[in-house]
Amino acid sequence: MIRLDREQARRIAVRAQLLDAQRPLSLVSVVDQLTLVQIDPTTAIVRSADLVAWSRLGDAYDPSDLVFALETERSLTEHVTFIRTMDDIGIHLAVADEWIHPSTTAWVAANPGYRERLLAHLRDEGPLTPSALPNDPEVPYASTGWNDDKNTQRMLEVLCLRGEVAVAGRQGRSRRWDLAERVYPEDLYRPGPDEARRLRDERRLASLGIARAKPMRSPGEPSAIGELGETVEVDGVPGTWQVDPDALAASAESFEGRCAFLSPFDRLVYDRDRALDLFGFEYVLEMYKPAAQRRWGYFALPIVYGDRLVGKLDAKADRKAGVLRVNAIHEDFPWDPEIGDAVDEELTALATWLGLDLGRT
Repeated sequence: MIRLDREQARRIAVRAQLLDAQRPLSLVSVVDQLTLVQIDPTTAIVRSADLVAWSRLGDAYDPSDLVFALETERSLTEHVTFIRTMDDIGIHLAVADEWIHPSTTAWVAANPGYRERLLAHLRDEGPLTPSALPNDPEVPYASTGWNDDKNTQRMLEVLCLRGEVAVAGRQGRSRRWDLAERVYPEDLYRPGPDEARRLRDERRLASLGIARAKPMRSPGEPSAIGELGETVEVDGVPGTWQVDPDALAASAESFEGRCAFLSPFDRLVYDRDRALDLFGFEYVLEMYKPAAQRRWGYFALPIVYGDRLVGKLDAKADRKAGVLRVNAIHEDFPWDPEIGDAVDEELTALATWLGLDLGRT
């Protein structure tokens, strides 16, 4: 059994997520390595997808790059709640059944006429936003409350998972939908389900570097990685882990880290159990908590320094006043001066990139 110390394990994870000193060259290469970037509309500082890109690319990234890649170049595509590379999308379409709950499948089957009406509107007039499409199902979609009276959105998302429709772009925050055949390339590679699962899981392990075969929780991704790669133990952490073979080989090379601010939806920290096991990092997204119950802030950003997660940044972009307001910087342990200096430098870089002055409260 291969044994790693925690420093080795952390460095594998940080390097796999492109958060070491060696910055990637392009937005598409970032998404290709990460395999996904989660979409979230919260703009306490900037949209999550833009923060993920900036934390890897730095000032070389502009949010217009993402719009261009999605809507003009189409090297990237939105697939329900994620941004993925167009080269990968056929893999995920091939295993879409894993994402669709049986009750949702039954609801779609109960609404064949509604499905056809949506597709006909898109065929004749697309791309269209959901508000321009029919909302007249034979059987309305019912949920615990979150998706009630969202028949059009729900049907489109299921059809997107199946590869019948796709997101062609955005109109403000609203997605513009069209037939998938007019968004995806004609030669889209779509393997069989078994091959697709193997490719997907190998790609996911490479993007994480190190992961549990079956995490306690797998947020946003319904299937476990399984026993791919090399099985290892990490000193001081119960159980075994799977490591990408290339990442394991690269762990023998010298490591140079840097400071970065992460979105709460960043894949380095999104599996909170993994972050706690490998980094000793406790984190909860507190935007849904009452203000009085928050420890770190509404949309606190995890802070990476070198191969460690060292704290949280509570800040908000006040665009009307032209200021990035820093409410608090939470140190998970007493920082050495070089960590504080690196965080200050990264704060200045973030404010400059946003076009805002830096202000502390």
